[in-house]
Amino acid sequence: MADKTVLLKIKRQNTPSSASYWEEFELTWHPGMNVISSMMEIARNPFTRGGTPTTPITYDSNCLEEVCGSCAMLINGKARMACSALIDNLEKPVRLEPLSKFPVVRDLAVDRSVLFENLKAVKAWVPIDGTYDLGPGPRITMEEQEAAYPLSRCISCCCCMEVCPQFNDHTAFVGAATISQVRLFNTHPTGAALERERLTALMGEGGIQECGYAQNCVEACPKDIPLTRSISEVGGEVMKQAIGDLFRH
Repeated sequence: MADKTVLLKIKRQNTPSSASYWEEFELTWHPGMNVISSMMEIARNPFTRGGTPTTPITYDSNCLEEVCGSCAMLINGKARMACSALIDNLEKPVRLEPLSKFPVVRDLAVDRSVLFENLKAVKAWVPIDGTYDLGPGPRITMEEQEAAYPLSRCISCCCCMEVCPQFNDHTAFVGAATISQVRLFNTHPTGAALERERLTALMGEGGIQECGYAQNCVEACPKDIPLTRSISEVGGEVMKQAIGDLFRH
């Protein structure tokens, strides 16, 4: 009996400015194979389904445990992590494409630096000088820890931005991940020192007012982060601060 095979259709692009094209690969099936292991197999034997020599697929990956967030791509049209996408659970043939809302670097690797820029814009960090001993930090209750932990699970995969209809070339919307990080750092006893600045940043262009509340983000998030609740709570805080500023002036 012939070995069982798996067909992969992969969208490729040699440079950021070159045209994209498709290549097909037929691999021998083996138990437990996932998308990343399939591309590793292609790298070991880079020949297309028709036997034409080609180059290994370029893609981002690191932890292979759905922790780093780097291997996000479109798998059968759905934004998800390649390391946890088991071939046995996917519709065949398996179609692999780069995330569509980020500049392509090569093949399946895209430039997601926009998320980093958005996080910098809202000061998504805890402000600690670090040049001298500040002593023990403020104690956080178990309830506060339980509320913060789900928010801290963000892996910067950008799946929420990929599926968001408001995140596109025509808007500067920061996306759900950034808004959720504002909520995380604003609820931290030390991080709250920058609360006003973070909320002010979300009042400007691309801020929280551009969210259409489609809720695609919470469906796509691989870490089950309560993104829509973050958007709702941060939106309320932004509105409260805006009204307060109006009366203050």
